[in-house]
Amino acid sequence: MLTHDRIEKSVTLLIVLVLLVVSVGGLVQIVPLFFQKSTTEPVAGHKPYSALQLAGRDVYIREGCNNCHSQMIRPFRAETERYGHYSVAGEFVYDHPFLWGSKRTGPDLARVGGRYSDEWHRVHMNNPRDVVPESNMPAYPWLAKSPADAATIQAKMRALRTIGVPYADEQIGKAPEELKDRTELDALIAYLQGMGLAMRAAK
Repeated sequence: MLTHDRIEKSVTLLIVLVLLVVSVGGLVQIVPLFFQKSTTEPVAGHKPYSALQLAGRDVYIREGCNNCHSQMIRPFRAETERYGHYSVAGEFVYDHPFLWGSKRTGPDLARVGGRYSDEWHRVHMNNPRDVVPESNMPAYPWLAKSPADAATIQAKMRALRTIGVPYADEQIGKAPEELKDRTELDALIAYLQGMGLAMRAAK
C-alpha cells in the first residue's frame, strides 16, 4: 500500500510518482491546445513571410536581436497601452522557431510594423544613437553592405512548406528574384515592417 511515509522514504518511488503527476497534468493542459482553432489557425489576414521578410528574419536571428527584444505582448494594461493589442497564438503559426522571448533590454517588437519609416530603421540600424540618444543597442553598419542570401532561400521555403507553411510553387520560384540586388538591411527592414500588421488589420 502506498502511504505518505513510504513515498517520502523511497526516492525512486517519489521520482516516478512526480513524473506521473507532471505527465498527466501536462497532457490535460497541453494536448487540447492542438485542437483549438485559436492556437492552430492564423488570424484573419495573416500571411506567410515573403522571401525578403524570411531572409530578414534569418538576419534578425543571426545577429541575436531576439536576445534583447521580445515579440510577445502580455495581456497587462501597462503593456497593451505601450505596445498595442496583446499577442495571440494565431499570429505565430508560421513562425519556426518562435521568437517570443522574455528579456527586454530593448522594447518589444511584436507591433513595430509600420510604426517607423524605412529610413528611420536604416538610420537606427547604422547607428541607433542617431535616433535614440540613450540607446545601448550596438550598430549594424555591415548589413547595408551585405547582399541578401538568395542562394538558400528556396530551400528554406521548401523546408517550411513541409512543416505546414503554405508556400506556393510560384512564390518559391520567384524568391531569388525578389532578393536580387537587395541587402541584408533591406531584408531586415522588410521583416520588421511586417510585424503585427495582421492584428492591426483585424481590429
